[in-house]
Amino acid sequence: MLHIVDDEEVIRDALAWLAQSRGLTARGHAGGQAFLDSVGEPDPSGDCVLLDVRMPDMNGVAVFDQIIGRGLLPRLPVIFLTGHGDVPMAVDSLKRGAFDFFEKPFNDNQLMDRVDQALAASRAAAASDQVRARLATLSAREREVLDLILAGKMNKVVADELGISMRTVEVHRAHIFDKMQVKTAVELAGLLK
Repeated sequence: MLHIVDDEEVIRDALAWLAQSRGLTARGHAGGQAFLDSVGEPDPSGDCVLLDVRMPDMNGVAVFDQIIGRGLLPRLPVIFLTGHGDVPMAVDSLKRGAFDFFEKPFNDNQLMDRVDQALAASRAAAASDQVRARLATLSAREREVLDLILAGKMNKVVADELGISMRTVEVHRAHIFDKMQVKTAVELAGLLK
């Protein structure tokens, strides 16, 4: 989902049309607070925010601060749009994690290419968060078994190193595969690379 946060309706409509021409779903927000009130957990299929810097209710930098404060970066990448940008503000925003900074007027294709890249980065961040959440469900012993599996050790070697039976290793291995939603050690290694 592309979120367009701009106080000018004509800009929101034009950007929404541009997004739709690329097959993207877009949602306009008339101001920073309206956007913040509507945003929840980022969508695993990807999110991006086109954020105007100058708005009457809450400026874009303040909205960006809220996004950071809520821990939504990098799953909710922000591309700033401004007609009144200055270099120090752009540099500061980028250093703090903004995905990009465009001055109006901008090249439509360049902007939408960056939106596509931001959406891909959002999806990658979501996938990484899911893997971390799955890892968090493993017990301490399952983590030990996982580390040895990833080191390429066979069940008998894992059992010997941990001082447990092979059957216990097999049970832990099955639980790990189930919790990590994989079927093989190769899939597991690929997921955790």
